[in-house]
Amino acid sequence: MFVKSYCSSISGIEAVTVAVEVNITAGIGMYLVGLPDNAVRESQERIRAAFENCEYKMSGKKVVVNLSPADLRKEGSAYDLPIAVAMLAASGQIDAAPLSRYVLLGELSLDGSILPVK
Repeated sequence: MFVKSYCSSISGIEAVTVAVEVNITAGIGMYLVGLPDNAVRESQERIRAAFENCEYKMSGKKVVVNLSPADLRKEGSAYDLPIAVAMLAASGQIDAAPLSRYVLLGELSLDGSILPVK
């Protein structure tokens, strides 16, 4: 299933809306594409731990996360929350309908709580 959520990034002095697209299909693994830095790549481990500690399930299928626009470098842990929420919606654990109305930013703690970001 395909789901889209939104977050924001800074490019120079302007805020840019970033679409977080998650597609879950047959296969295995999690793939982050769209110029993520190391902190964004590490989000998959924070998300995995947060899901386990909040009694949500990681998909046992192939998860592709696209951060668009692809030519903008994505930096920091602020992408944790929009990726996690889109993954939950794509796997049918939460309703996807409200996601188009919000911009989500936040770092996930391993216990599932949301930490502030700059």
